[in-house]
Amino acid sequence: MIKPLKKAIFPVGGLGTRFLPATKSMPKEMLTVVDKPLIQYAVEEAYAAGIEEIIFVTGRGKSALEDHFDHSYELEDTLTRRGKKPELELLKKMLPVPGNIAYVRQQEPQGLGHAVWCARNLIGDEAVAVLLADDLVHGDVACLKQMADTYRQVGGNIIAVMEVPHEHTSRYGILKPGADKGKLVEVQGLVEKPSPDKAPSDLAVIGRYILQPEVFAHLAAQEPGAGGEIQLTDSMARMIGQVPFHGFRFEGKRYDCGDKAGFIEANMALGVAHPILGKSVRQAVADIARTLKL
Repeated sequence: MIKPLKKAIFPVGGLGTRFLPATKSMPKEMLTVVDKPLIQYAVEEAYAAGIEEIIFVTGRGKSALEDHFDHSYELEDTLTRRGKKPELELLKKMLPVPGNIAYVRQQEPQGLGHAVWCARNLIGDEAVAVLLADDLVHGDVACLKQMADTYRQVGGNIIAVMEVPHEHTSRYGILKPGADKGKLVEVQGLVEKPSPDKAPSDLAVIGRYILQPEVFAHLAAQEPGAGGEIQLTDSMARMIGQVPFHGFRFEGKRYDCGDKAGFIEANMALGVAHPILGKSVRQAVADIARTLKL
């Protein structure tokens, strides 16, 4: 029996130190790519996949996230009085269904596995998606929707994977692959941030997961892994052989927005593709390239 997939966890309690000073008083998930914050891209992706309930695992200083997905009565009143109907409708579309969004506090950052574990009491006996807003995936079909459509056929655990340069394996969780079925590849093992000489493949896990609820029993052990943190990868690895487990080669381009260069790349790529701003952005990029003689 394939368990229902209606809930998604967004671990958003990190400090965002790689983006200081920009993130000193603003959550990194609120950094804007073109005209939307990263967290909004991720939430919209979840809705596109049929997710109904959103769970944010937050930390100190994250109130801007809560405010973003709530009413702003003063702003709405001002827009109404000024006749700004398109802007008003845009704000209303962002609002979740009342009661379908929850916030859980992660008191101290102890790793991705710990953040996911903090949401355990809201999941029950259902599958759950986990999305990392740092990973922005741009494509014709939302990454999580691709995964959810496949999950509803095969069940089990499904994690998004992509090929990375061999010398970069120490930056990712890496798959030990089994049977390869094109978009789906059997997971025989998972290694967190292996050095290139110990990496079992070049297939890296990115921040999109569909997991069975049994993962919380493994996370409950609170065993530290790489970097002294509680790693989600370690608990997923313990489920290999217990449930169907696949890596999923998604269609689309992934941008690492937890990295400054990747964040700038995402702004450029989505800027030139924007239906309204695209022409102006393309001209600006061409002008910069010409000025710098690139």
